Formats: sequence, C-alpha cells, structure tokens
Amino acid sequence: MAETTHTALPLKYRPMTFDDVVGQEHVVRTLRHAIEAGRIANAYLFIGPRGIGKTTLSRIFAKALNCQSPRGVEPCGECVNCREIASGRSLDVTELDAASHNKVEDVKPIIESVEFKPASSRFKIYIIDECHMLSNAAWNALLKTLEEPPAHVRFIFATTEGDKVLPTIVSRCQRFDLRRIQTNDIVARLKHVCEKEGISAEEDALLAIARGAEGGMRDALSSLDQLISFKGDKVTEEDALGVFGLVSRTALEDLARAILTGDTAAILSSIEMFDSSGKNMRRIAGELLQHFRNLVVVQALGPNAKSLTATPEQVKTLMEQARQVDAGRVFRVCDQIADMEDKLRYVLSVRTLIEMSLIRASRIATTATIEELMKAVEELRANPSSAAVKIAAQVPPPAPAPVPEPSAVAPRPEPVAANRPSPEKPKPRPDVELSRRKDILDDPKLNSILSSIPGATIVDIKEPRK
Repeated sequence: MAETTHTALPLKYRPMTFDDVVGQEHVVRTLRHAIEAGRIANAYLFIGPRGIGKTTLSRIFAKALNCQSPRGVEPCGECVNCREIASGRSLDVTELDAASHNKVEDVKPIIESVEFKPASSRFKIYIIDECHMLSNAAWNALLKTLEEPPAHVRFIFATTEGDKVLPTIVSRCQRFDLRRIQTNDIVARLKHVCEKEGISAEEDALLAIARGAEGGMRDALSSLDQLISFKGDKVTEEDALGVFGLVSRTALEDLARAILTGDTAAILSSIEMFDSSGKNMRRIAGELLQHFRNLVVVQALGPNAKSLTATPEQVKTLMEQARQVDAGRVFRVCDQIADMEDKLRYVLSVRTLIEMSLIRASRIATTATIEELMKAVEELRANPSSAAVKIAAQVPPPAPAPVPEPSAVAPRPEPVAANRPSPEKPKPRPDVELSRRKDILDDPKLNSILSSIPGATIVDIKEPRK
C-alpha cells in the first residue's frame, strides 16, 4: 500500500491572501488602505479569540509588505519572499512564540538584530504570537526599540488576551480587535472546502460544526477533518451531533417554540431527550440564549440585519416565532436564560435547574408585560372598540313611567323663594352607566389581557372624578 501524506484541513486551506480571509473585513480594509497609501505603522496589535485569523493575517501582511511582485496590495504568493514567509524560512521575517519564549534573554536577539538591514526584503518584520505571555521585564526591554525602531523594522503582535498587554505597549501600536466569525460565514467556507475535497455533507451537518466552533474557523475545519476521518466522504447531521454532543437545529427551535407558547410538557420532554442522549446541557443553555438573542435582533432590525448570526433556514423560523410574541416578553426570557447560564457554573443538578428555569421562562413568555397593559388601556381610551358600541346599541331603553291622569293629581304650586338655588347637574342614568360598564367588561382586548394573568379579575369599575 502506497504511503500518502495527509495535510490537515486547517493548514491546507489556510488563507494566503487578503481575499481569502473570512469574517475580518474591517481589519483587511484598513491594512489594504495602509499599504496603498504607504502609511505603514511601526507596530500592529491583533487581538481576538482563538482560531479567527490573527497569525494568518500577520503572515499575509508580512508577505504583502515584502512581496517582490505584488498584485496591487495582494501578495503574489509565488516569489521567493512569499514562499519563504509562508513556510517560515524567511531571514527577514522572524516569528516568536511568546508562550514558550517570554524572558528577557528571548527578546535580546531581536533588540540586537534590528540595527541590521534586511537581507533581501523591504522590511525586517517580527511577529510575536501570544504576546501577553511576555514578562514585564521582556516588555520593558522591547519598549525603547518599539517606540523608535529603525525605518526598515516593523512589529506585529498577536494575542488572545489583550487586557494583559501593558498599556504602554498598546499605546505604541495600532490595535485591531478581530471578531468571532459568524456562523453563516463558517458554513459557506465549509461548503467550499467540501466541494474541493469531494465530500458530500448535509447543510445541517455543517451548521452543527459551525455552532460547535463558536466563531473559530480553525476549530470548524479541524472538526470537519475529524468527521471525514470518522465517516468518509459522506457526512450527515446525525454524525456531527453524535461526535460533538450537539443538539439539532430543529430540536433547539422546537424547544424555543415550546417556551414561547408555554408548553410545559414539551419543555420537560425535550430536556429528558437531551439528557438521556448524553447532550452537553450547558452548551444547550448557551445555544438557546443565542437563539433568543437572534429573535430580539429580528424583531428590532428585521431579517436582513448584519448582526444576525443565522442561516437562511434559521431566519425563516425566527421570523415565524417573532410574529407570535411581544418583544418585551422575549427580552425578559433572555434575562431568565442568561441568569440560568450563570448559575449552571456552580450548580450540581444541572438538569433540574434547566427544567425549572425554562418553565419559568415559558410563564414569562405567556404573561402580559406592564407595557402591554398600559398600551391596551391607552387604546381603549383613545378608540373604543366597535364591539362595545354594538353592545350598547342592543341594550333596550327603559320603559317610560305611567303618566297619571290630571284629575288624580292636584297641581303643586311652585315655591316662591328670593334666592332660588342653582339647579343640580343631572346625574347619569343608571341604565347608561350599567351599559357602559358592560361594554368595558365585554371588550375583547381587556379580556385577552386578563386571560394571560393567572387569577386576574375585575372587582370594580370607578369613573374618574370630574
């Protein structure tokens, strides 16, 4: 059997140009403009979580600065400098892993070599990865060189914990905060990789991988590589869910629908199914919070919002659920789930906490908020319902009292008084007042609000004082 060398997907499909970078358009656009205008800073600081392209962008930027035959602002990828930088063999581009080289002795070679001009490139570039691991002494040793480096020297720092970098260092760098890559962008990239590799993968399987990656493209490609090794050239959603302990998209959406409709039985059944199949219950809480967060975004900004992290199939479900519930209730549900997720770090009985919290969230979702009550009352004041008018019209007027014959009643002489008191205001007729109260009690809006509040009844209706 012939021996073949396998290249891991994260390495094989690592971006080589700015056009290949996914999800970091704001950083790519700034770096391109800097190269076009010739405004290259002394030092750059890339901050962001794992697997989103910090080191990759550093290498692409280094290639773009030292490329011998650039294509505009893009590195050609074919010249000697581009090939050497990509393989880590360039004499003019030095990479230092600060996680294992964090002492003063490790940065001294950099301080001593900055005075020498590059061997065959335009710039001498130093890429320091996980720079937050450098000791204070090492940072202080670099400080003067970083502030006033020679014209041919550039520094690029990358870290996952920007708050640990000294403020004196941050102030001498151009800082870029890289974002987590959106789920739909990861799914699109995974589709592209599957087409190149000849892999048949269900879209829901790729969505499950993207959800498990939590915004990291490298983690998503590693998971896809693992699934291909496990299942071959055909990947299904069931395979992805089984390997990574995730919950299917439809099951998560059904659980959210049960919360919105107050279906306690469906909530308990879903949690039972997830727990018995060995799903990660803490991850379910996070994904459920993300679903309701997307629901808030859809209600506030619509389905085309840039901040919406969802695929087209998810957007359809979100639009359907957004029409079923008031935005204020969804926001209160988000608060309840966020509180549950925080408590899951310390509780022992995870399942019990999730069940009780989701049942409480379902009651919140089916109970009218104060804002809804006030809005309904204002509508009743401004626009009486047509149903109430119809009911008032159907109330028959009271029968007139019999008029006695003139002979039976003696005429009463009018009293003569010097100061006759002013006539009193006519009191409302009891039949009209009764009809008005009946109209309010029969109003459909008021009854719908009362039905959503357990045990709520009207005990009295009082007219406002004139």
